[in-house]
Amino acid sequence: MKTLILGLGNPILGDDSVGLRVAQALEDRLNRPEITVMEASAAGLDLLDWLAGYNRAIIIDAIKTKEGKVGQVYRLEPGEFEATQHAATPHDVNFATALELGNRLGLPLPQQIIIFAIEVGDITTFSERCTPKVEQMIPLAVDMVIQELNRG
Repeated sequence: MKTLILGLGNPILGDDSVGLRVAQALEDRLNRPEITVMEASAAGLDLLDWLAGYNRAIIIDAIKTKEGKVGQVYRLEPGEFEATQHAATPHDVNFATALELGNRLGLPLPQQIIIFAIEVGDITTFSERCTPKVEQMIPLAVDMVIQELNRG
């Protein structure tokens, strides 16, 4: 099964870089020809270009929820996100809306998409490091992705 592992984030905004850091750690542990590990600092419609052509995608990104505990790792699926009804620019398109558009356009998107989201604290301070609580969870997120890969 052709699989994409895509770490998302901004490398200079502290905890927002956690998806990139998990992808970097996975790259060191995975050496299988059917798996591609990538890092990107994009969102919205740009994701469609990376997802097209894969059977399965595992996306790792930061998340900030109202009542989340910093460092918590969530396993999510696209159906858990709501599509927006409108957007002013392509940058405003959320993940669910981008997937819906890709499907309507007939793009060859993965049949299975799993998102691992790490609850973050500081995504506004310029820093090339994650905060300690988020940094501590990177190995757990790596293990969770590997378990997901081994499930099939």
